[in-house]
Amino acid sequence: MPLWMIHHTPGLLSDEQKRGLSARIADHYEKAGLPRFYVITIFNETQSQDFYVGGEPTPVGLRVVIDHIARRAADKADRQRIARWINRLMTPVVEAHPELHWEFHVDETSEDLWMINGITPPPGGSDAEKAWAQANAVSAY
Repeated sequence: MPLWMIHHTPGLLSDEQKRGLSARIADHYEKAGLPRFYVITIFNETQSQDFYVGGEPTPVGLRVVIDHIARRAADKADRQRIARWINRLMTPVVEAHPELHWEFHVDETSEDLWMINGITPPPGGSDAEKAWAQANAVSAY
């Protein structure tokens, strides 16, 4: 499961931009073989007086926190490729706001600590996971 928590100051992203960004995120993971419903994107609008960088309120800020559980990067080159993809994905958003302070990071969590609807997801690349992807839903396996 990729979970994207996108914290941003007011007015940075319209509802249409949120829908488009979350769709592009899900598209990428689906192309990588993950069931589309694994991808969760949550937008948290945070007031400037509650968004601090270096101990000072930030007038225009964006912080993206990503948890990867369904897959893990194989090595440093793979992690760098992922970081470049995220950077490219966010570029249209950040270029529209030259005064923006923004950053992201990705955590990798053990899939042993993950369930969906009380079911442990099937192993990555397995026939059961492919069935989940095709149905775009959780099912017993």
